[in-house]
Amino acid sequence: MFFRSMIVVLLMSMASTLGQAGHAHEIRPAIADVEVTGTHVTISISMTLESLAAGINLDGLDNTNNAPETALYDRFRAMSPVAFEAAFRDAWPRISRGFVIETAGERIKPEIVSVAVPAVGNAELPRDSILVISAELPEGDDPVIVGWQASYGTLVLRQIGGGENAYEAFLTSGDLSDPLPRSEIAQESGLSVFLRYIVVGFEHIVPLGVDHILFVLGLFFFSPNIRPLLWQVSAFTLAHTATLALASIGVVSVPAHIVEPLIAASIVYVGVENALNLGNTRLRTAIVFGFGLLHGLGFASALGDFGIASGRFVQALIGFNIGVELGQLAVIAIAFLSVGYWFSTTTWYRKAIAVPVSVVISAIGLYWVIERTGLAPLPPLPI
Repeated sequence: MFFRSMIVVLLMSMASTLGQAGHAHEIRPAIADVEVTGTHVTISISMTLESLAAGINLDGLDNTNNAPETALYDRFRAMSPVAFEAAFRDAWPRISRGFVIETAGERIKPEIVSVAVPAVGNAELPRDSILVISAELPEGDDPVIVGWQASYGTLVLRQIGGGENAYEAFLTSGDLSDPLPRSEIAQESGLSVFLRYIVVGFEHIVPLGVDHILFVLGLFFFSPNIRPLLWQVSAFTLAHTATLALASIGVVSVPAHIVEPLIAASIVYVGVENALNLGNTRLRTAIVFGFGLLHGLGFASALGDFGIASGRFVQALIGFNIGVELGQLAVIAIAFLSVGYWFSTTTWYRKAIAVPVSVVISAIGLYWVIERTGLAPLPPLPI
């Protein structure tokens, strides 16, 4: 009991105390509001423009520390608003080629309307600038397709002017929007939003949520018996559902630079406890419930990055949570069909499979604790 408590206290204290560092490089989706008229398309984008100016390939990247251009990114991040705007405008001819605005098969070049860059402030945190661009449309009523190249990262795109049911899109890997009409606002039903966010929630676990996957695997390898797994998964689900809902509506708010190191610490803990065979399903379930509260805050941070319209937030929240649950169940099902079904009743299952896998899970979690707290520079993790 004492050893278990010391692990929890040590990991939590280290992660929460040092979690302030190293998060100027956090990558979040860009959020774009699009207005289409008969003659122009105007796009207002909120994002960290330093990544575009530095030429970082954001496709599949979660932290610019892993990019070769990170030093240039840091230099831009430390610039005053006036200096960085000048540098961004100098790079605009290159950057503009990555934007896609098409109508009737014709690619249209956008021009900068304005660039609003916040003051430097805390250089350890990313700053979101506002870039407004516009393009003149040719005559006609052909709809407009909007997007950008994959290296610019994830784009949450919303057509403004259509109320709560206006079209929204979550564009990844160079995906483009649906055709946006000039004479009216594209609409999307609540059911469509609900179904779309089930997919978003699932993808947040499989394949994007490697840290959440490892935590769920840590629950799976705790015991070969189904009952402890059910207790843990139920506690974890209840906890993260509660904090996901509370954080999403603004009742609870914890910065990502604190939550993410703590999530990594939770991965270390479950792996270490599995390897040491500390047992006690009841206490383990209570601890997993506490960790579930942390993971729920992480889910809420991801959901909040999408900039969902308030009128459809409930559909998105429920759909996202269902998707997360389906993703977790998929991880457990894959683990069970891969090793549990075949080997969990053997005498050597724990020594040959559960313990080594748990050690690897803890090692990866410890890497993330160090990386997310900025304790030491580390090479990219190849997973």
